[in-house]
Amino acid sequence: MKKYFTQLRPLERRIAVGVLVVLFIVLNWVFVKPHFSDWGNLKNRLATAHQNLERDHQVIAETPKYDAQVKSLQSQGGAVALENQSIEMMRNITTQSAQSGVHIDNTSRQITRTNDAFFVEQVQNITVHATDAQLVDFLYKLGAGASMVRVLDLELQPDGPKQNLNASIRLVASYQKNPSADNLKPATAKAP
Repeated sequence: MKKYFTQLRPLERRIAVGVLVVLFIVLNWVFVKPHFSDWGNLKNRLATAHQNLERDHQVIAETPKYDAQVKSLQSQGGAVALENQSIEMMRNITTQSAQSGVHIDNTSRQITRTNDAFFVEQVQNITVHATDAQLVDFLYKLGAGASMVRVLDLELQPDGPKQNLNASIRLVASYQKNPSADNLKPATAKAP
């Protein structure tokens, strides 16, 4: 290349250098200029990553507090053994129906749901026959007590002489799962 450049006349050298400079400027304009903002974008992404990392470290530092709260909540509730939960629920329902004067016409088989990490739900469908005051008293006292039973669904119809109500009620009770080794293990996370 040096040989070729030395063979040129001074004007041709100037034109060749000018063409090379223009070519260099055009190539920079096409390939380099669009990336001028990359440095600012990189700084913004780095700052966001540092903020997220700091927030994550703060949450990880609070892990012992959360573990203590989980243990406290697990020790508070009255855990009912899995085999006694359905009996406990039916006992609460029949006891309260007798106290409120509500007549239970029909019950269905209980359904157990265990989608939660800490609770087991028992679902019981019943049909009852009562006056409106008795039914309201029954439902209120059933939910107000320590029985953990609440109404999930309620359908009301008047009976034949229209003096009482026939109700189809879906009741659900939440019971604490028995503490197992998996539930009691504290979550351990190490900060980098």
